[in-house]
This record gives sequence, structure tokens and C-alpha cells, in this order.
Amino acid sequence: MKKYHVKKGDTVVVNAGNFKGEEATVAAILTKKDRVVLNLANAGAASKMGKRTLRKSQANPNGGLVERSVSVHVSNVNKKSQE
Repeated sequence: MKKYHVKKGDTVVVNAGNFKGEEATVAAILTKKDRVVLNLANAGAASKMGKRTLRKSQANPNGGLVERSVSVHVSNVNKKSQE
């Protein structure tokens, strides 16, 4: 089992990538891909929600874009220091 420096529910700061400088809460850890799913804290960051395209299906006849929580590599987040 892999060991990470963050766990579910921790408050973290993203230090690399599209969401650099954002504060977020860890919603889940994806151990197979070494990624963490984040809930961005700032209301302004809600517009930066991750988007994913969907294929046409019976549930989604037109396909399209869906907003979802973002995931980043575990090495790109630092636990926020508690002061």
C-alpha cells in the first residue's frame, strides 16, 4: 500500500499546474494513478471547475461538456500549515 503526505479531508495548496496557488480540500485519493481529487475552496475558483467531454449515449444523447472536480498529481500539492 502506498503512503502519501496528504489524506482525505486535508486542506492543501496547489503548487503546480493550472490551479497553482489555489487552496482546496482533498475529496479522494486515486492510488493507482497517484492523484488527488480536489474541491476548490474559493468561490472565484468555481469557474475553474474541471471540464470533461462526454460521448453520445442513451443517457446523454447529444454528448457535451460536464463539470467535475479536478484531480492533480499528489506531488503537486502541499499540506497547508496549521497556524
